[in-house]
Amino acid sequence: MSMLKSRTLWITIGAITAANLAVFALADRAGVAGAATMAAGADANLAVVALLIGVIYLLTRRRAAVDLGARAPERRTAGREVAGVLAYAAAGQLVGAGLGRLLGGHPISFHLAGTLYGHQHVTPYEAYVWAGYNFVVYALLPWLYFRQRYTAEQLSLRSSNRRNDLLVIVVVMVLESLNELGGLSDAVLHLSAGQLLKGVPAAFGLYFLGSVLPTMVLVYSILLPRYRALTRSVPATVVLGGLTYALLHVFEAWTVLRSPAGAAVSIGLLLLQYTGPGMVKSVLTLRTGNAWVHVWAYHAVAPHTLVDTPHVVGIFNIK
Repeated sequence: MSMLKSRTLWITIGAITAANLAVFALADRAGVAGAATMAAGADANLAVVALLIGVIYLLTRRRAAVDLGARAPERRTAGREVAGVLAYAAAGQLVGAGLGRLLGGHPISFHLAGTLYGHQHVTPYEAYVWAGYNFVVYALLPWLYFRQRYTAEQLSLRSSNRRNDLLVIVVVMVLESLNELGGLSDAVLHLSAGQLLKGVPAAFGLYFLGSVLPTMVLVYSILLPRYRALTRSVPATVVLGGLTYALLHVFEAWTVLRSPAGAAVSIGLLLLQYTGPGMVKSVLTLRTGNAWVHVWAYHAVAPHTLVDTPHVVGIFNIK
């Protein structure tokens, strides 16, 4: 009953409703290919998100509670750091979008063009630039800056219960893998043995550098403890982690931002598609105190290696 009284819960439900209304009302004139289908799929996945969050709480119910907020500095410093990191990330997105276009490809965002949604043609050169830019801008430089000032534990980079972390990783990875293969794409199952042998490690490495590490460092290692300290609320921290993750994809190759209708539908779809998965990553980090758990349980393998290996096979023309 206390959860039903949560203001954060009802604000989130209201935002999901508003995003759906925007997408379905404006889809025909937004210019976003397959907008209604994407929204329907994202809505269906919210049930999986709720299930996974419940499973995570069940698996971690007996471990010592982690006070993630205690790992952040005092609130004034935490607030300044959050503002600085968000401004830095926004600048990184703008520069990446311009750089990607300048180099003759797609804008650089947290997903490589053609990832999960869409079928954009991507060259190997563009894939390397995407992975290198994201790794340096969103993972390496922020880590170097904050690691000089905070310990690995304060950055949630150390496990306090390896056995339980492993249990959470295995269970969530299996459940999400079944969800991805059954609900999004099973194309990886139709690749040849040779394509799998070369494509799987290529996809894993490419997305690990270009999406997984940047997400882990920027959002769940640095920002999440500071969100917890500032809000003093677990639900608010979970939602803020999800929203941050969603908005880091604003320049995805499929988004249309040049018109009001296109921007409204694109932002609505981003919130529907990525806030829920971002919230799962938040819960994994809050419950375990280990930002690495979400990397293995809910990002590096499922979805990216499972769903995007066929895309990488196509990029590098792996036979």
